[in-house]
Amino acid sequence: MKIGISEFVRAEYGEIVRAVLTRPEDDSEFKTESESDDDDAITIMGSGDEVGAEDLLITLTTSFEGEIETLLINSPFPCKILELNGEVEDNPDLLNDEAYGDGWCVIVQPHEFDEDQYLDQEEYIEMLNELP
Repeated sequence: MKIGISEFVRAEYGEIVRAVLTRPEDDSEFKTESESDDDDAITIMGSGDEVGAEDLLITLTTSFEGEIETLLINSPFPCKILELNGEVEDNPDLLNDEAYGDGWCVIVQPHEFDEDQYLDQEEYIEMLNELP
């Protein structure tokens, strides 16, 4: 499952100028993928890093009307990190311009994920359209 930053977050908090993805304490489990020359994604080798609900996944720095703000994005559920997209750290414009494409941040494998407790993309957009 991919986790990223929605366009709503960008609209609410402004342009994303920096992104930092959480790394495990021992990053020896990580390697840079070499299958693609233009892909700087980092993949976990071996068991992966376990993340609990509410553990920090992504730190963003945003700029809105001259104000700089830091946003902390926590994991919505317990999971194992499978892949980090290092491209968004090198090029935060991916988060601004391609939120639902190459601008993803983390791929995780949820533990005991109950699909009914979360919104899919269509439900999320519908909910946003109902906001005042």
